[in-house]
Amino acid sequence: MASNSVSAYADIYQKFYQPALITAGCFVVVALILSIFLIFQHLRSYTNPAEQKWIVPVLFMVPVYATESIISLWFPKASLACDILRNCYEAFALYSFGSYLIACLGGERRVIELLENKSRKQLGEPLLEGADENQTVQQRSFCNFFVRPFTLGKDLLAIEKFGLVQYMILKTVCAFLAFLLELFGVYGDGEFKWNYGYPYIAVVMNFSQMWALYCLVKFYNVTHEALQSIKPLAKFISFKAIVFATWWQGVGIALLCSIGVLPKEGKLQTGLQDFLICIEMAIAAVAHVYVFSAEPYQFLPISEYGKITTETTKEALKLEEGDKEKSAVLEKTETKVKAPGTSVTESVQDIVVEGGQHVVKDVVLTINQATGPVEKGVTKIQETFYHKSEGEDSDDQEEEAELKVEQHIEENHSEIETHVSSGKDIGT
Repeated sequence: MASNSVSAYADIYQKFYQPALITAGCFVVVALILSIFLIFQHLRSYTNPAEQKWIVPVLFMVPVYATESIISLWFPKASLACDILRNCYEAFALYSFGSYLIACLGGERRVIELLENKSRKQLGEPLLEGADENQTVQQRSFCNFFVRPFTLGKDLLAIEKFGLVQYMILKTVCAFLAFLLELFGVYGDGEFKWNYGYPYIAVVMNFSQMWALYCLVKFYNVTHEALQSIKPLAKFISFKAIVFATWWQGVGIALLCSIGVLPKEGKLQTGLQDFLICIEMAIAAVAHVYVFSAEPYQFLPISEYGKITTETTKEALKLEEGDKEKSAVLEKTETKVKAPGTSVTESVQDIVVEGGQHVVKDVVLTINQATGPVEKGVTKIQETFYHKSEGEDSDDQEEEAELKVEQHIEENHSEIETHVSSGKDIGT
């Protein structure tokens, strides 16, 4: 009976495989064309490197996801390798999006000033020195991150960066760990069995991703007013939908297969996930064209060199004067400076070099932050043992001194008794 059901599912898979592959391929072509065109526009109008060096990695997420999904759908044996690469880039894209928000706020220094000002306003702290430091430390405790994140000040930025970087590190480590477990045959992709590595890695990655997204949401809630010029909500939703939906989509399919709603066929499970991602990436590419448009970066301030263009817009209005209406035309003229095209090679070089250095610096900082408490704990333990050993040594020294004193007293006492007894003998 089981063999008949498996053969039936295999026949269904073979029946729908070819149409699904063609359909997914069409969506992938649309996603690649739109995304590559948008990325090329940013590289040609690379007028704000601080922001655009993080926009391009976020946009590149769509081609990476789409390409790896269609390859995995085409060659099911390569599905695990494609999934590992996709997961690694997902973590980097999440970090890039957080760095993009910081860049839009003017960089880390400006963000720290903004967060500190918000903290002072909310807490009612004086700007002068001499405030109650103990109260400030209590107000900025880690517990307030969940309730009142605006009170943390610059510590909120540190928590946000730590949340994003820890996900990037754990995602990469778990991806290669999954590859090693698969080589030994104990990974069990999609199998919720405790003798496989998949459920453990899924739990760790679920917690890590949720924490990273939660940190990003908290940071957005505090800074969204200052980010209004870039329309952050649309960007946040479009990006979060890719990261959040694809992960939970894979977990959901695995759960449906484990409880018997979907057949426990490896090809069907991974194929369905890849097919859905191909469709979703085409939708995401269309959204990115509007959400991460390169048009704002195609113009410079009027003081910069470039081609000056003037745009005149007219709008019809109706004016009421008593019972009569008069038509009028409102004319608005805007002067813009067309930015000269930038070199694509130089733009890519800046993204790779500058962005890579920034990533390495944040990873090192995060590792130091993670190992710092451990080092402090080890140091305290060592100091405790050192003080104890010193105390024991001092106690031993005191005991030895007391013994010497007692011995000296006993010797003196014996000498006195000897002299006394000898005196008595002489007297007799």
